[in-house]
Amino acid sequence: MSRSAHPAGPRHADVLPEGHYSAPPADLNTLDPKVWAQTVTRNEDGVLTVGGITATRLAEEHGTPAYILDEADFRARARAWRTAFGHDADVFYAGKAFLSRAVVRWLHEEGLNLDVCSGGELATALSAGMPADRIAFHGNNKSKDEIRRAITEGVGRIVLDSFQEIVRVAHIAQELGKRQRVQIRITVGVEAHTHEFIATAHEDQKFGIPLAGGQAAEAVRRALQLDSLEVIGIHSHIGSQIFDMSGFEVAAHRVVGLLKDIRDEHGIELPEIDLGGGLGIAYTSDDDPREPHEIAKALTEIVTRECEAARLRTPRISVEPGRAIVGPTAFTLYEVGTIKPLDGLRTYVSVDGGMSDNIRTALYDAEYSVALVSRVSDAAPMLARVVGKHCESGDIVVKDAFLPADIAPGDLIAVPATGAYCRSMASNYNHVLRPPVVAVSDGASRVIVRRETEEDLLRLDVG
Repeated sequence: MSRSAHPAGPRHADVLPEGHYSAPPADLNTLDPKVWAQTVTRNEDGVLTVGGITATRLAEEHGTPAYILDEADFRARARAWRTAFGHDADVFYAGKAFLSRAVVRWLHEEGLNLDVCSGGELATALSAGMPADRIAFHGNNKSKDEIRRAITEGVGRIVLDSFQEIVRVAHIAQELGKRQRVQIRITVGVEAHTHEFIATAHEDQKFGIPLAGGQAAEAVRRALQLDSLEVIGIHSHIGSQIFDMSGFEVAAHRVVGLLKDIRDEHGIELPEIDLGGGLGIAYTSDDDPREPHEIAKALTEIVTRECEAARLRTPRISVEPGRAIVGPTAFTLYEVGTIKPLDGLRTYVSVDGGMSDNIRTALYDAEYSVALVSRVSDAAPMLARVVGKHCESGDIVVKDAFLPADIAPGDLIAVPATGAYCRSMASNYNHVLRPPVVAVSDGASRVIVRRETEEDLLRLDVG
């Protein structure tokens, strides 16, 4: 059943202003499986269902906004990465994308390792039972306390990010009477085709030790001289939301060149190479991500070919998918509030969340899809901008999208592919409470991260 069009006259798709959108879809009721979790469908009334539960029921039981995470989809994607790389490689889930104790348990059960980049992420991993030797510790400025805890707990590897950190980790390991396994993170001068602020391999940035000018070789040289460090490999990460494998090919060529130089100078062949993560997902129908088996085949062939040319044994490969696993598994469920048509421009559709639960649009100019999910509609498409409730003009969730012209207050809409970074980067801007994360599976839902309360906010205020 569809509702009547909004009386103020929303903007239809006949004459459109300039923007970042494609043409309106032929059917606004069709959900593109590329951008939604695997169990998402519509029932006979047009209501979105996930894991056998309707969006309307989820809203009634858990409120809005809420992150809705498809557990079966998460597990299937984790298994697909583990299977694609097999037992001769390591898959480390990048915890920064989204981490909770439930997620840690799923990863453990599906046979994945975990990388963390803060003491809080490490505490979460350990509290949920992830074996310490399956944890890698990242970060460009790890504190002494974080390093000490990581070494004491026996983390499998610490990724060294600077000359100072080489000394810092070695000193703490020596104090503790430990020999710590480490990788050296280098920047190879490859800039992936991605947003400037999430491209991490070009040299003018905070991560890693540059390969240029011999700095990376000197870092390895110093680390090898320290008895409390066991250098097991080289780490390289070239960016995020990457679809083109050519950047990995150039990066692998340069990393293997460094491995050859290490062999020639020191007479050792380092046993591991970590190519990082950053593989892209579909946020809109225009995105075309690769499947894990395609990525595994391409990366393995690239590294093998480069090592054969350098006459090196092929090292054990590690990868670090985070977004590629959790990103597509979740959507954010909102309730529509104020609707504001602007003649000749677009209609602003306000929801009960915003930049506090998804900062990526404001921070990265990220693009998202959106759909009406509480009913079917046969109304014409209108150009809309989905915005939040915050006192900020940049509080935009979806910049340009088409929604039915009869969208009305009280409707539920959902933004797919919000599993990665949205909850991790959520804030209390305007003292808005952070939403819960609700896992769904086999007709049941459970809260794995609860909604914040006003008491939570006030508990930290000691004034």
